[in-house]
Amino acid sequence: MLRRNFLLGSLPAAAMVTGMRGTAAAAPRFGHRQANMEVEPGPGVFELARRIRGLSGVELQVHFKGTTLWDRETLLGYRAAAERTGLAIPSVAGVWPAGGTLFDGAAESTLRKAIAAAQALGASTILVACFEQNCPRMDDERSYAPVVALLEKLSGAARDAGVVLGMETSNTPAEDRKLIDLVDSPAVGVYYDLDNCERYHKGLATPGVALLGKRIRQVHMKNETRLLEEPGRVNWAEAVGALARAGYAGWFMFETAHSSAEQCVEATGRNIAFVTRLLGA
Repeated sequence: MLRRNFLLGSLPAAAMVTGMRGTAAAAPRFGHRQANMEVEPGPGVFELARRIRGLSGVELQVHFKGTTLWDRETLLGYRAAAERTGLAIPSVAGVWPAGGTLFDGAAESTLRKAIAAAQALGASTILVACFEQNCPRMDDERSYAPVVALLEKLSGAARDAGVVLGMETSNTPAEDRKLIDLVDSPAVGVYYDLDNCERYHKGLATPGVALLGKRIRQVHMKNETRLLEEPGRVNWAEAVGALARAGYAGWFMFETAHSSAEQCVEATGRNIAFVTRLLGA
C-alpha cells in the first residue's frame, strides 16, 4: 500500500504518458472502461485495446478484482503498458474501496489518493460515482452541503494535478447542474452517463446535454449488451447530435457489456464506426 505522497513525489514527470492532458483534438477520441472489456486485471488490457480499430484510450479502475492503483507496482505496470502500446489513460474510475462512500470519513483521503494516481498515470479525469444512497439529495441542504464543502476542499489539489473530478450521480441533469454550480470550480464537472440518467429519469438524458453544456467533462456510452445503433433506453443518434451541438469535445468512453474479449473487439469497433459516422469525422 502506498503512502499518500508516494505517487506525487516519486514518479518523475518526464516519464508520464504524453499527450493526455491539455491536448485539443479535432477528431473524436474513443476509450473503453477496463472493467467491461472482459479481460483480467493487469497490463494486458492495453494489448486488447490496441486491437480495437479507432480506440485510443483505456479508463482504468482504481480498485478492480482485488487489485488497486494504490499499489506502486500495479500502477507502474499499467503506465508502462500504456506507453508501450501508445494508448492513453484519459480517466480513472472505481475510486471507492469496498464499503467506501462519498459521505464516510475516509472520502477525502480516498479522493486524494485517486487524484495522485490519476496524475501519475497522465489521466485528466476521475470518475466519482455516487448513486442512490451515496448521492447527495439536492433538495436537502443537509445532504448536499457536506458534499459541496468536500469538493471545494479537493478542487485545489485536483486543479494543481491537472485533474477534473467528474461527478456521476443518480440525480437529474438539473440537480447535477446545481451541484456543479455550487462548487463553482473548473476542477469539478459532470461525468455524464446518458444511459444511467435515462434509467433513473426517463426522458431527461438527451435534453440534459444542453442543460449541462460545458459542465460535461466526459461521457459514458453503452446500450447494455447491444450495439449503440440498436434500440435501447437512449437513442444514441439523437444523443450524439446533442453532444455535438453542445460543443462537447471530450472523450467518448464505452461502458458496454461484453460476452468475451473477442466480442469486445468486434462490437467496440462497430460502435466507434457508428459514432464517427454520426459526427461526420
